[in-house]
Amino acid sequence: MLLTSRKLLQRKLLDIESDMRGTLRNFGLKVGAVSTRTYEARIRELVEGFPRLATIVDPLLTVRQVMRQQLATLHKMLLNVVCDDPVCRRFMTMPGVGPVVALTYRASVDQPHRFVHSRDVGAHAGLTPKRYQSGEIDYDGGISKCGDAMLRTMLYEAAQSTLTHSKKWSWLKAWAMRVAQRRDLRRATVALARRIAVILHRMWIDGTDFRFSNSAAEAA
Repeated sequence: MLLTSRKLLQRKLLDIESDMRGTLRNFGLKVGAVSTRTYEARIRELVEGFPRLATIVDPLLTVRQVMRQQLATLHKMLLNVVCDDPVCRRFMTMPGVGPVVALTYRASVDQPHRFVHSRDVGAHAGLTPKRYQSGEIDYDGGISKCGDAMLRTMLYEAAQSTLTHSKKWSWLKAWAMRVAQRRDLRRATVALARRIAVILHRMWIDGTDFRFSNSAAEAA
């Protein structure tokens, strides 16, 4: 409930900001690239010479401010839960896996022993390829997208973070970069998301932290 409530507030907050951007653009007022902190000041600057627009925008900015405060409250609650959970802290030893990803995985899988094989978690998150078989046709398509959509999204974000933002090198990132060279970055990200799901499950079962150097995995 904590995860879904946080996600709901985050989505509605983005809806309000996007709606204000779109509405003001219709009047020739472009918000442009601004940070979260300077967003409100930029909006008020744009509508300063338009009293009627300012009257309409003011309640939206007030709602946005309240929603940001409540989102911060929920996020702090999430951080407290993760801080008190040894499993989530273990997950976060893997690059790309932050508090939100760790708790989402923890809540979605719930009981790790219900998956006989670690690779089954990839199917649970809808990250396994669809299989097309008919007569002489037999090939793999895109991912199934069946199962837990929130977990799938979080794993994909973790994979993106590992590939694009993680500064510390690891055997896992090296593996994903090799996949990207053979195929493309998008498919490599999906493959990495699936592998992250598998590795997190194995870490959970074994009670071990992520190893940045893994000679067996590097050889594979």
